[in-house]
Amino acid sequence: MSRYRKTAIIVGVLFITATVTAIISLVVLGPLMEGPDYLTAVAAGKTGVITAVIFELILAISVMGIGVLMFPVLKNDNEGLALGYAAVRLIECVFILLSSTGLLSLLTLGEQITAASQDASYHQPAGALSLAVRDWSVVLGTLIFLGLGGLVLNYLLYTSKLVPRWLSAWGLIGAGLILITGILSLFGLDPESSITTILALPIATQEMVFAVWIIFKGFNPSAASSQLA
Repeated sequence: MSRYRKTAIIVGVLFITATVTAIISLVVLGPLMEGPDYLTAVAAGKTGVITAVIFELILAISVMGIGVLMFPVLKNDNEGLALGYAAVRLIECVFILLSSTGLLSLLTLGEQITAASQDASYHQPAGALSLAVRDWSVVLGTLIFLGLGGLVLNYLLYTSKLVPRWLSAWGLIGAGLILITGILSLFGLDPESSITTILALPIATQEMVFAVWIIFKGFNPSAASSQLA
């Protein structure tokens, strides 16, 4: 098995892992973060919160791993952009960890309210700040930097022909849409709105198709050979 074949399998698995862990985290946290009493709800659902944080840590590691492993694959086509892609994924990883930190801060506040039988409104400003840190980390990391990374990755895949061009073109469109979603979120679009879901669907499905493709078929052998030459 060639070096690129092994890389393709690992990267494909990491893409799937990142998507699955992100979905699980959202599902686990969904009921806890809704409503005005989210601080006490988070404290009551501590197990769910810790579970979500663990999955977000796995997500962060997966994202960073993709950037590191794809660098040697992409660098011969354009080393500057390949390095840029790795850097963008690292920044995305940082925002994921920052988002998890915001969630743990909410848990701490909720536990303080529960332990001291205090009025939740007393901690509301601090809770709102922690929630804002988490929400903005999602906008910047999961939307904007995900979009930027997707544009760079799929541009390099398109020019290098490591995967079929229809697949990388699909990725370019999807990445552009999620980047637009992130920019709109900066101006007030709700990241959890149906519009965001619709705009995120192309890149979400493309990443899964891309992952399955490189796991079972690998990178284009002729393109990979020219990269190694």
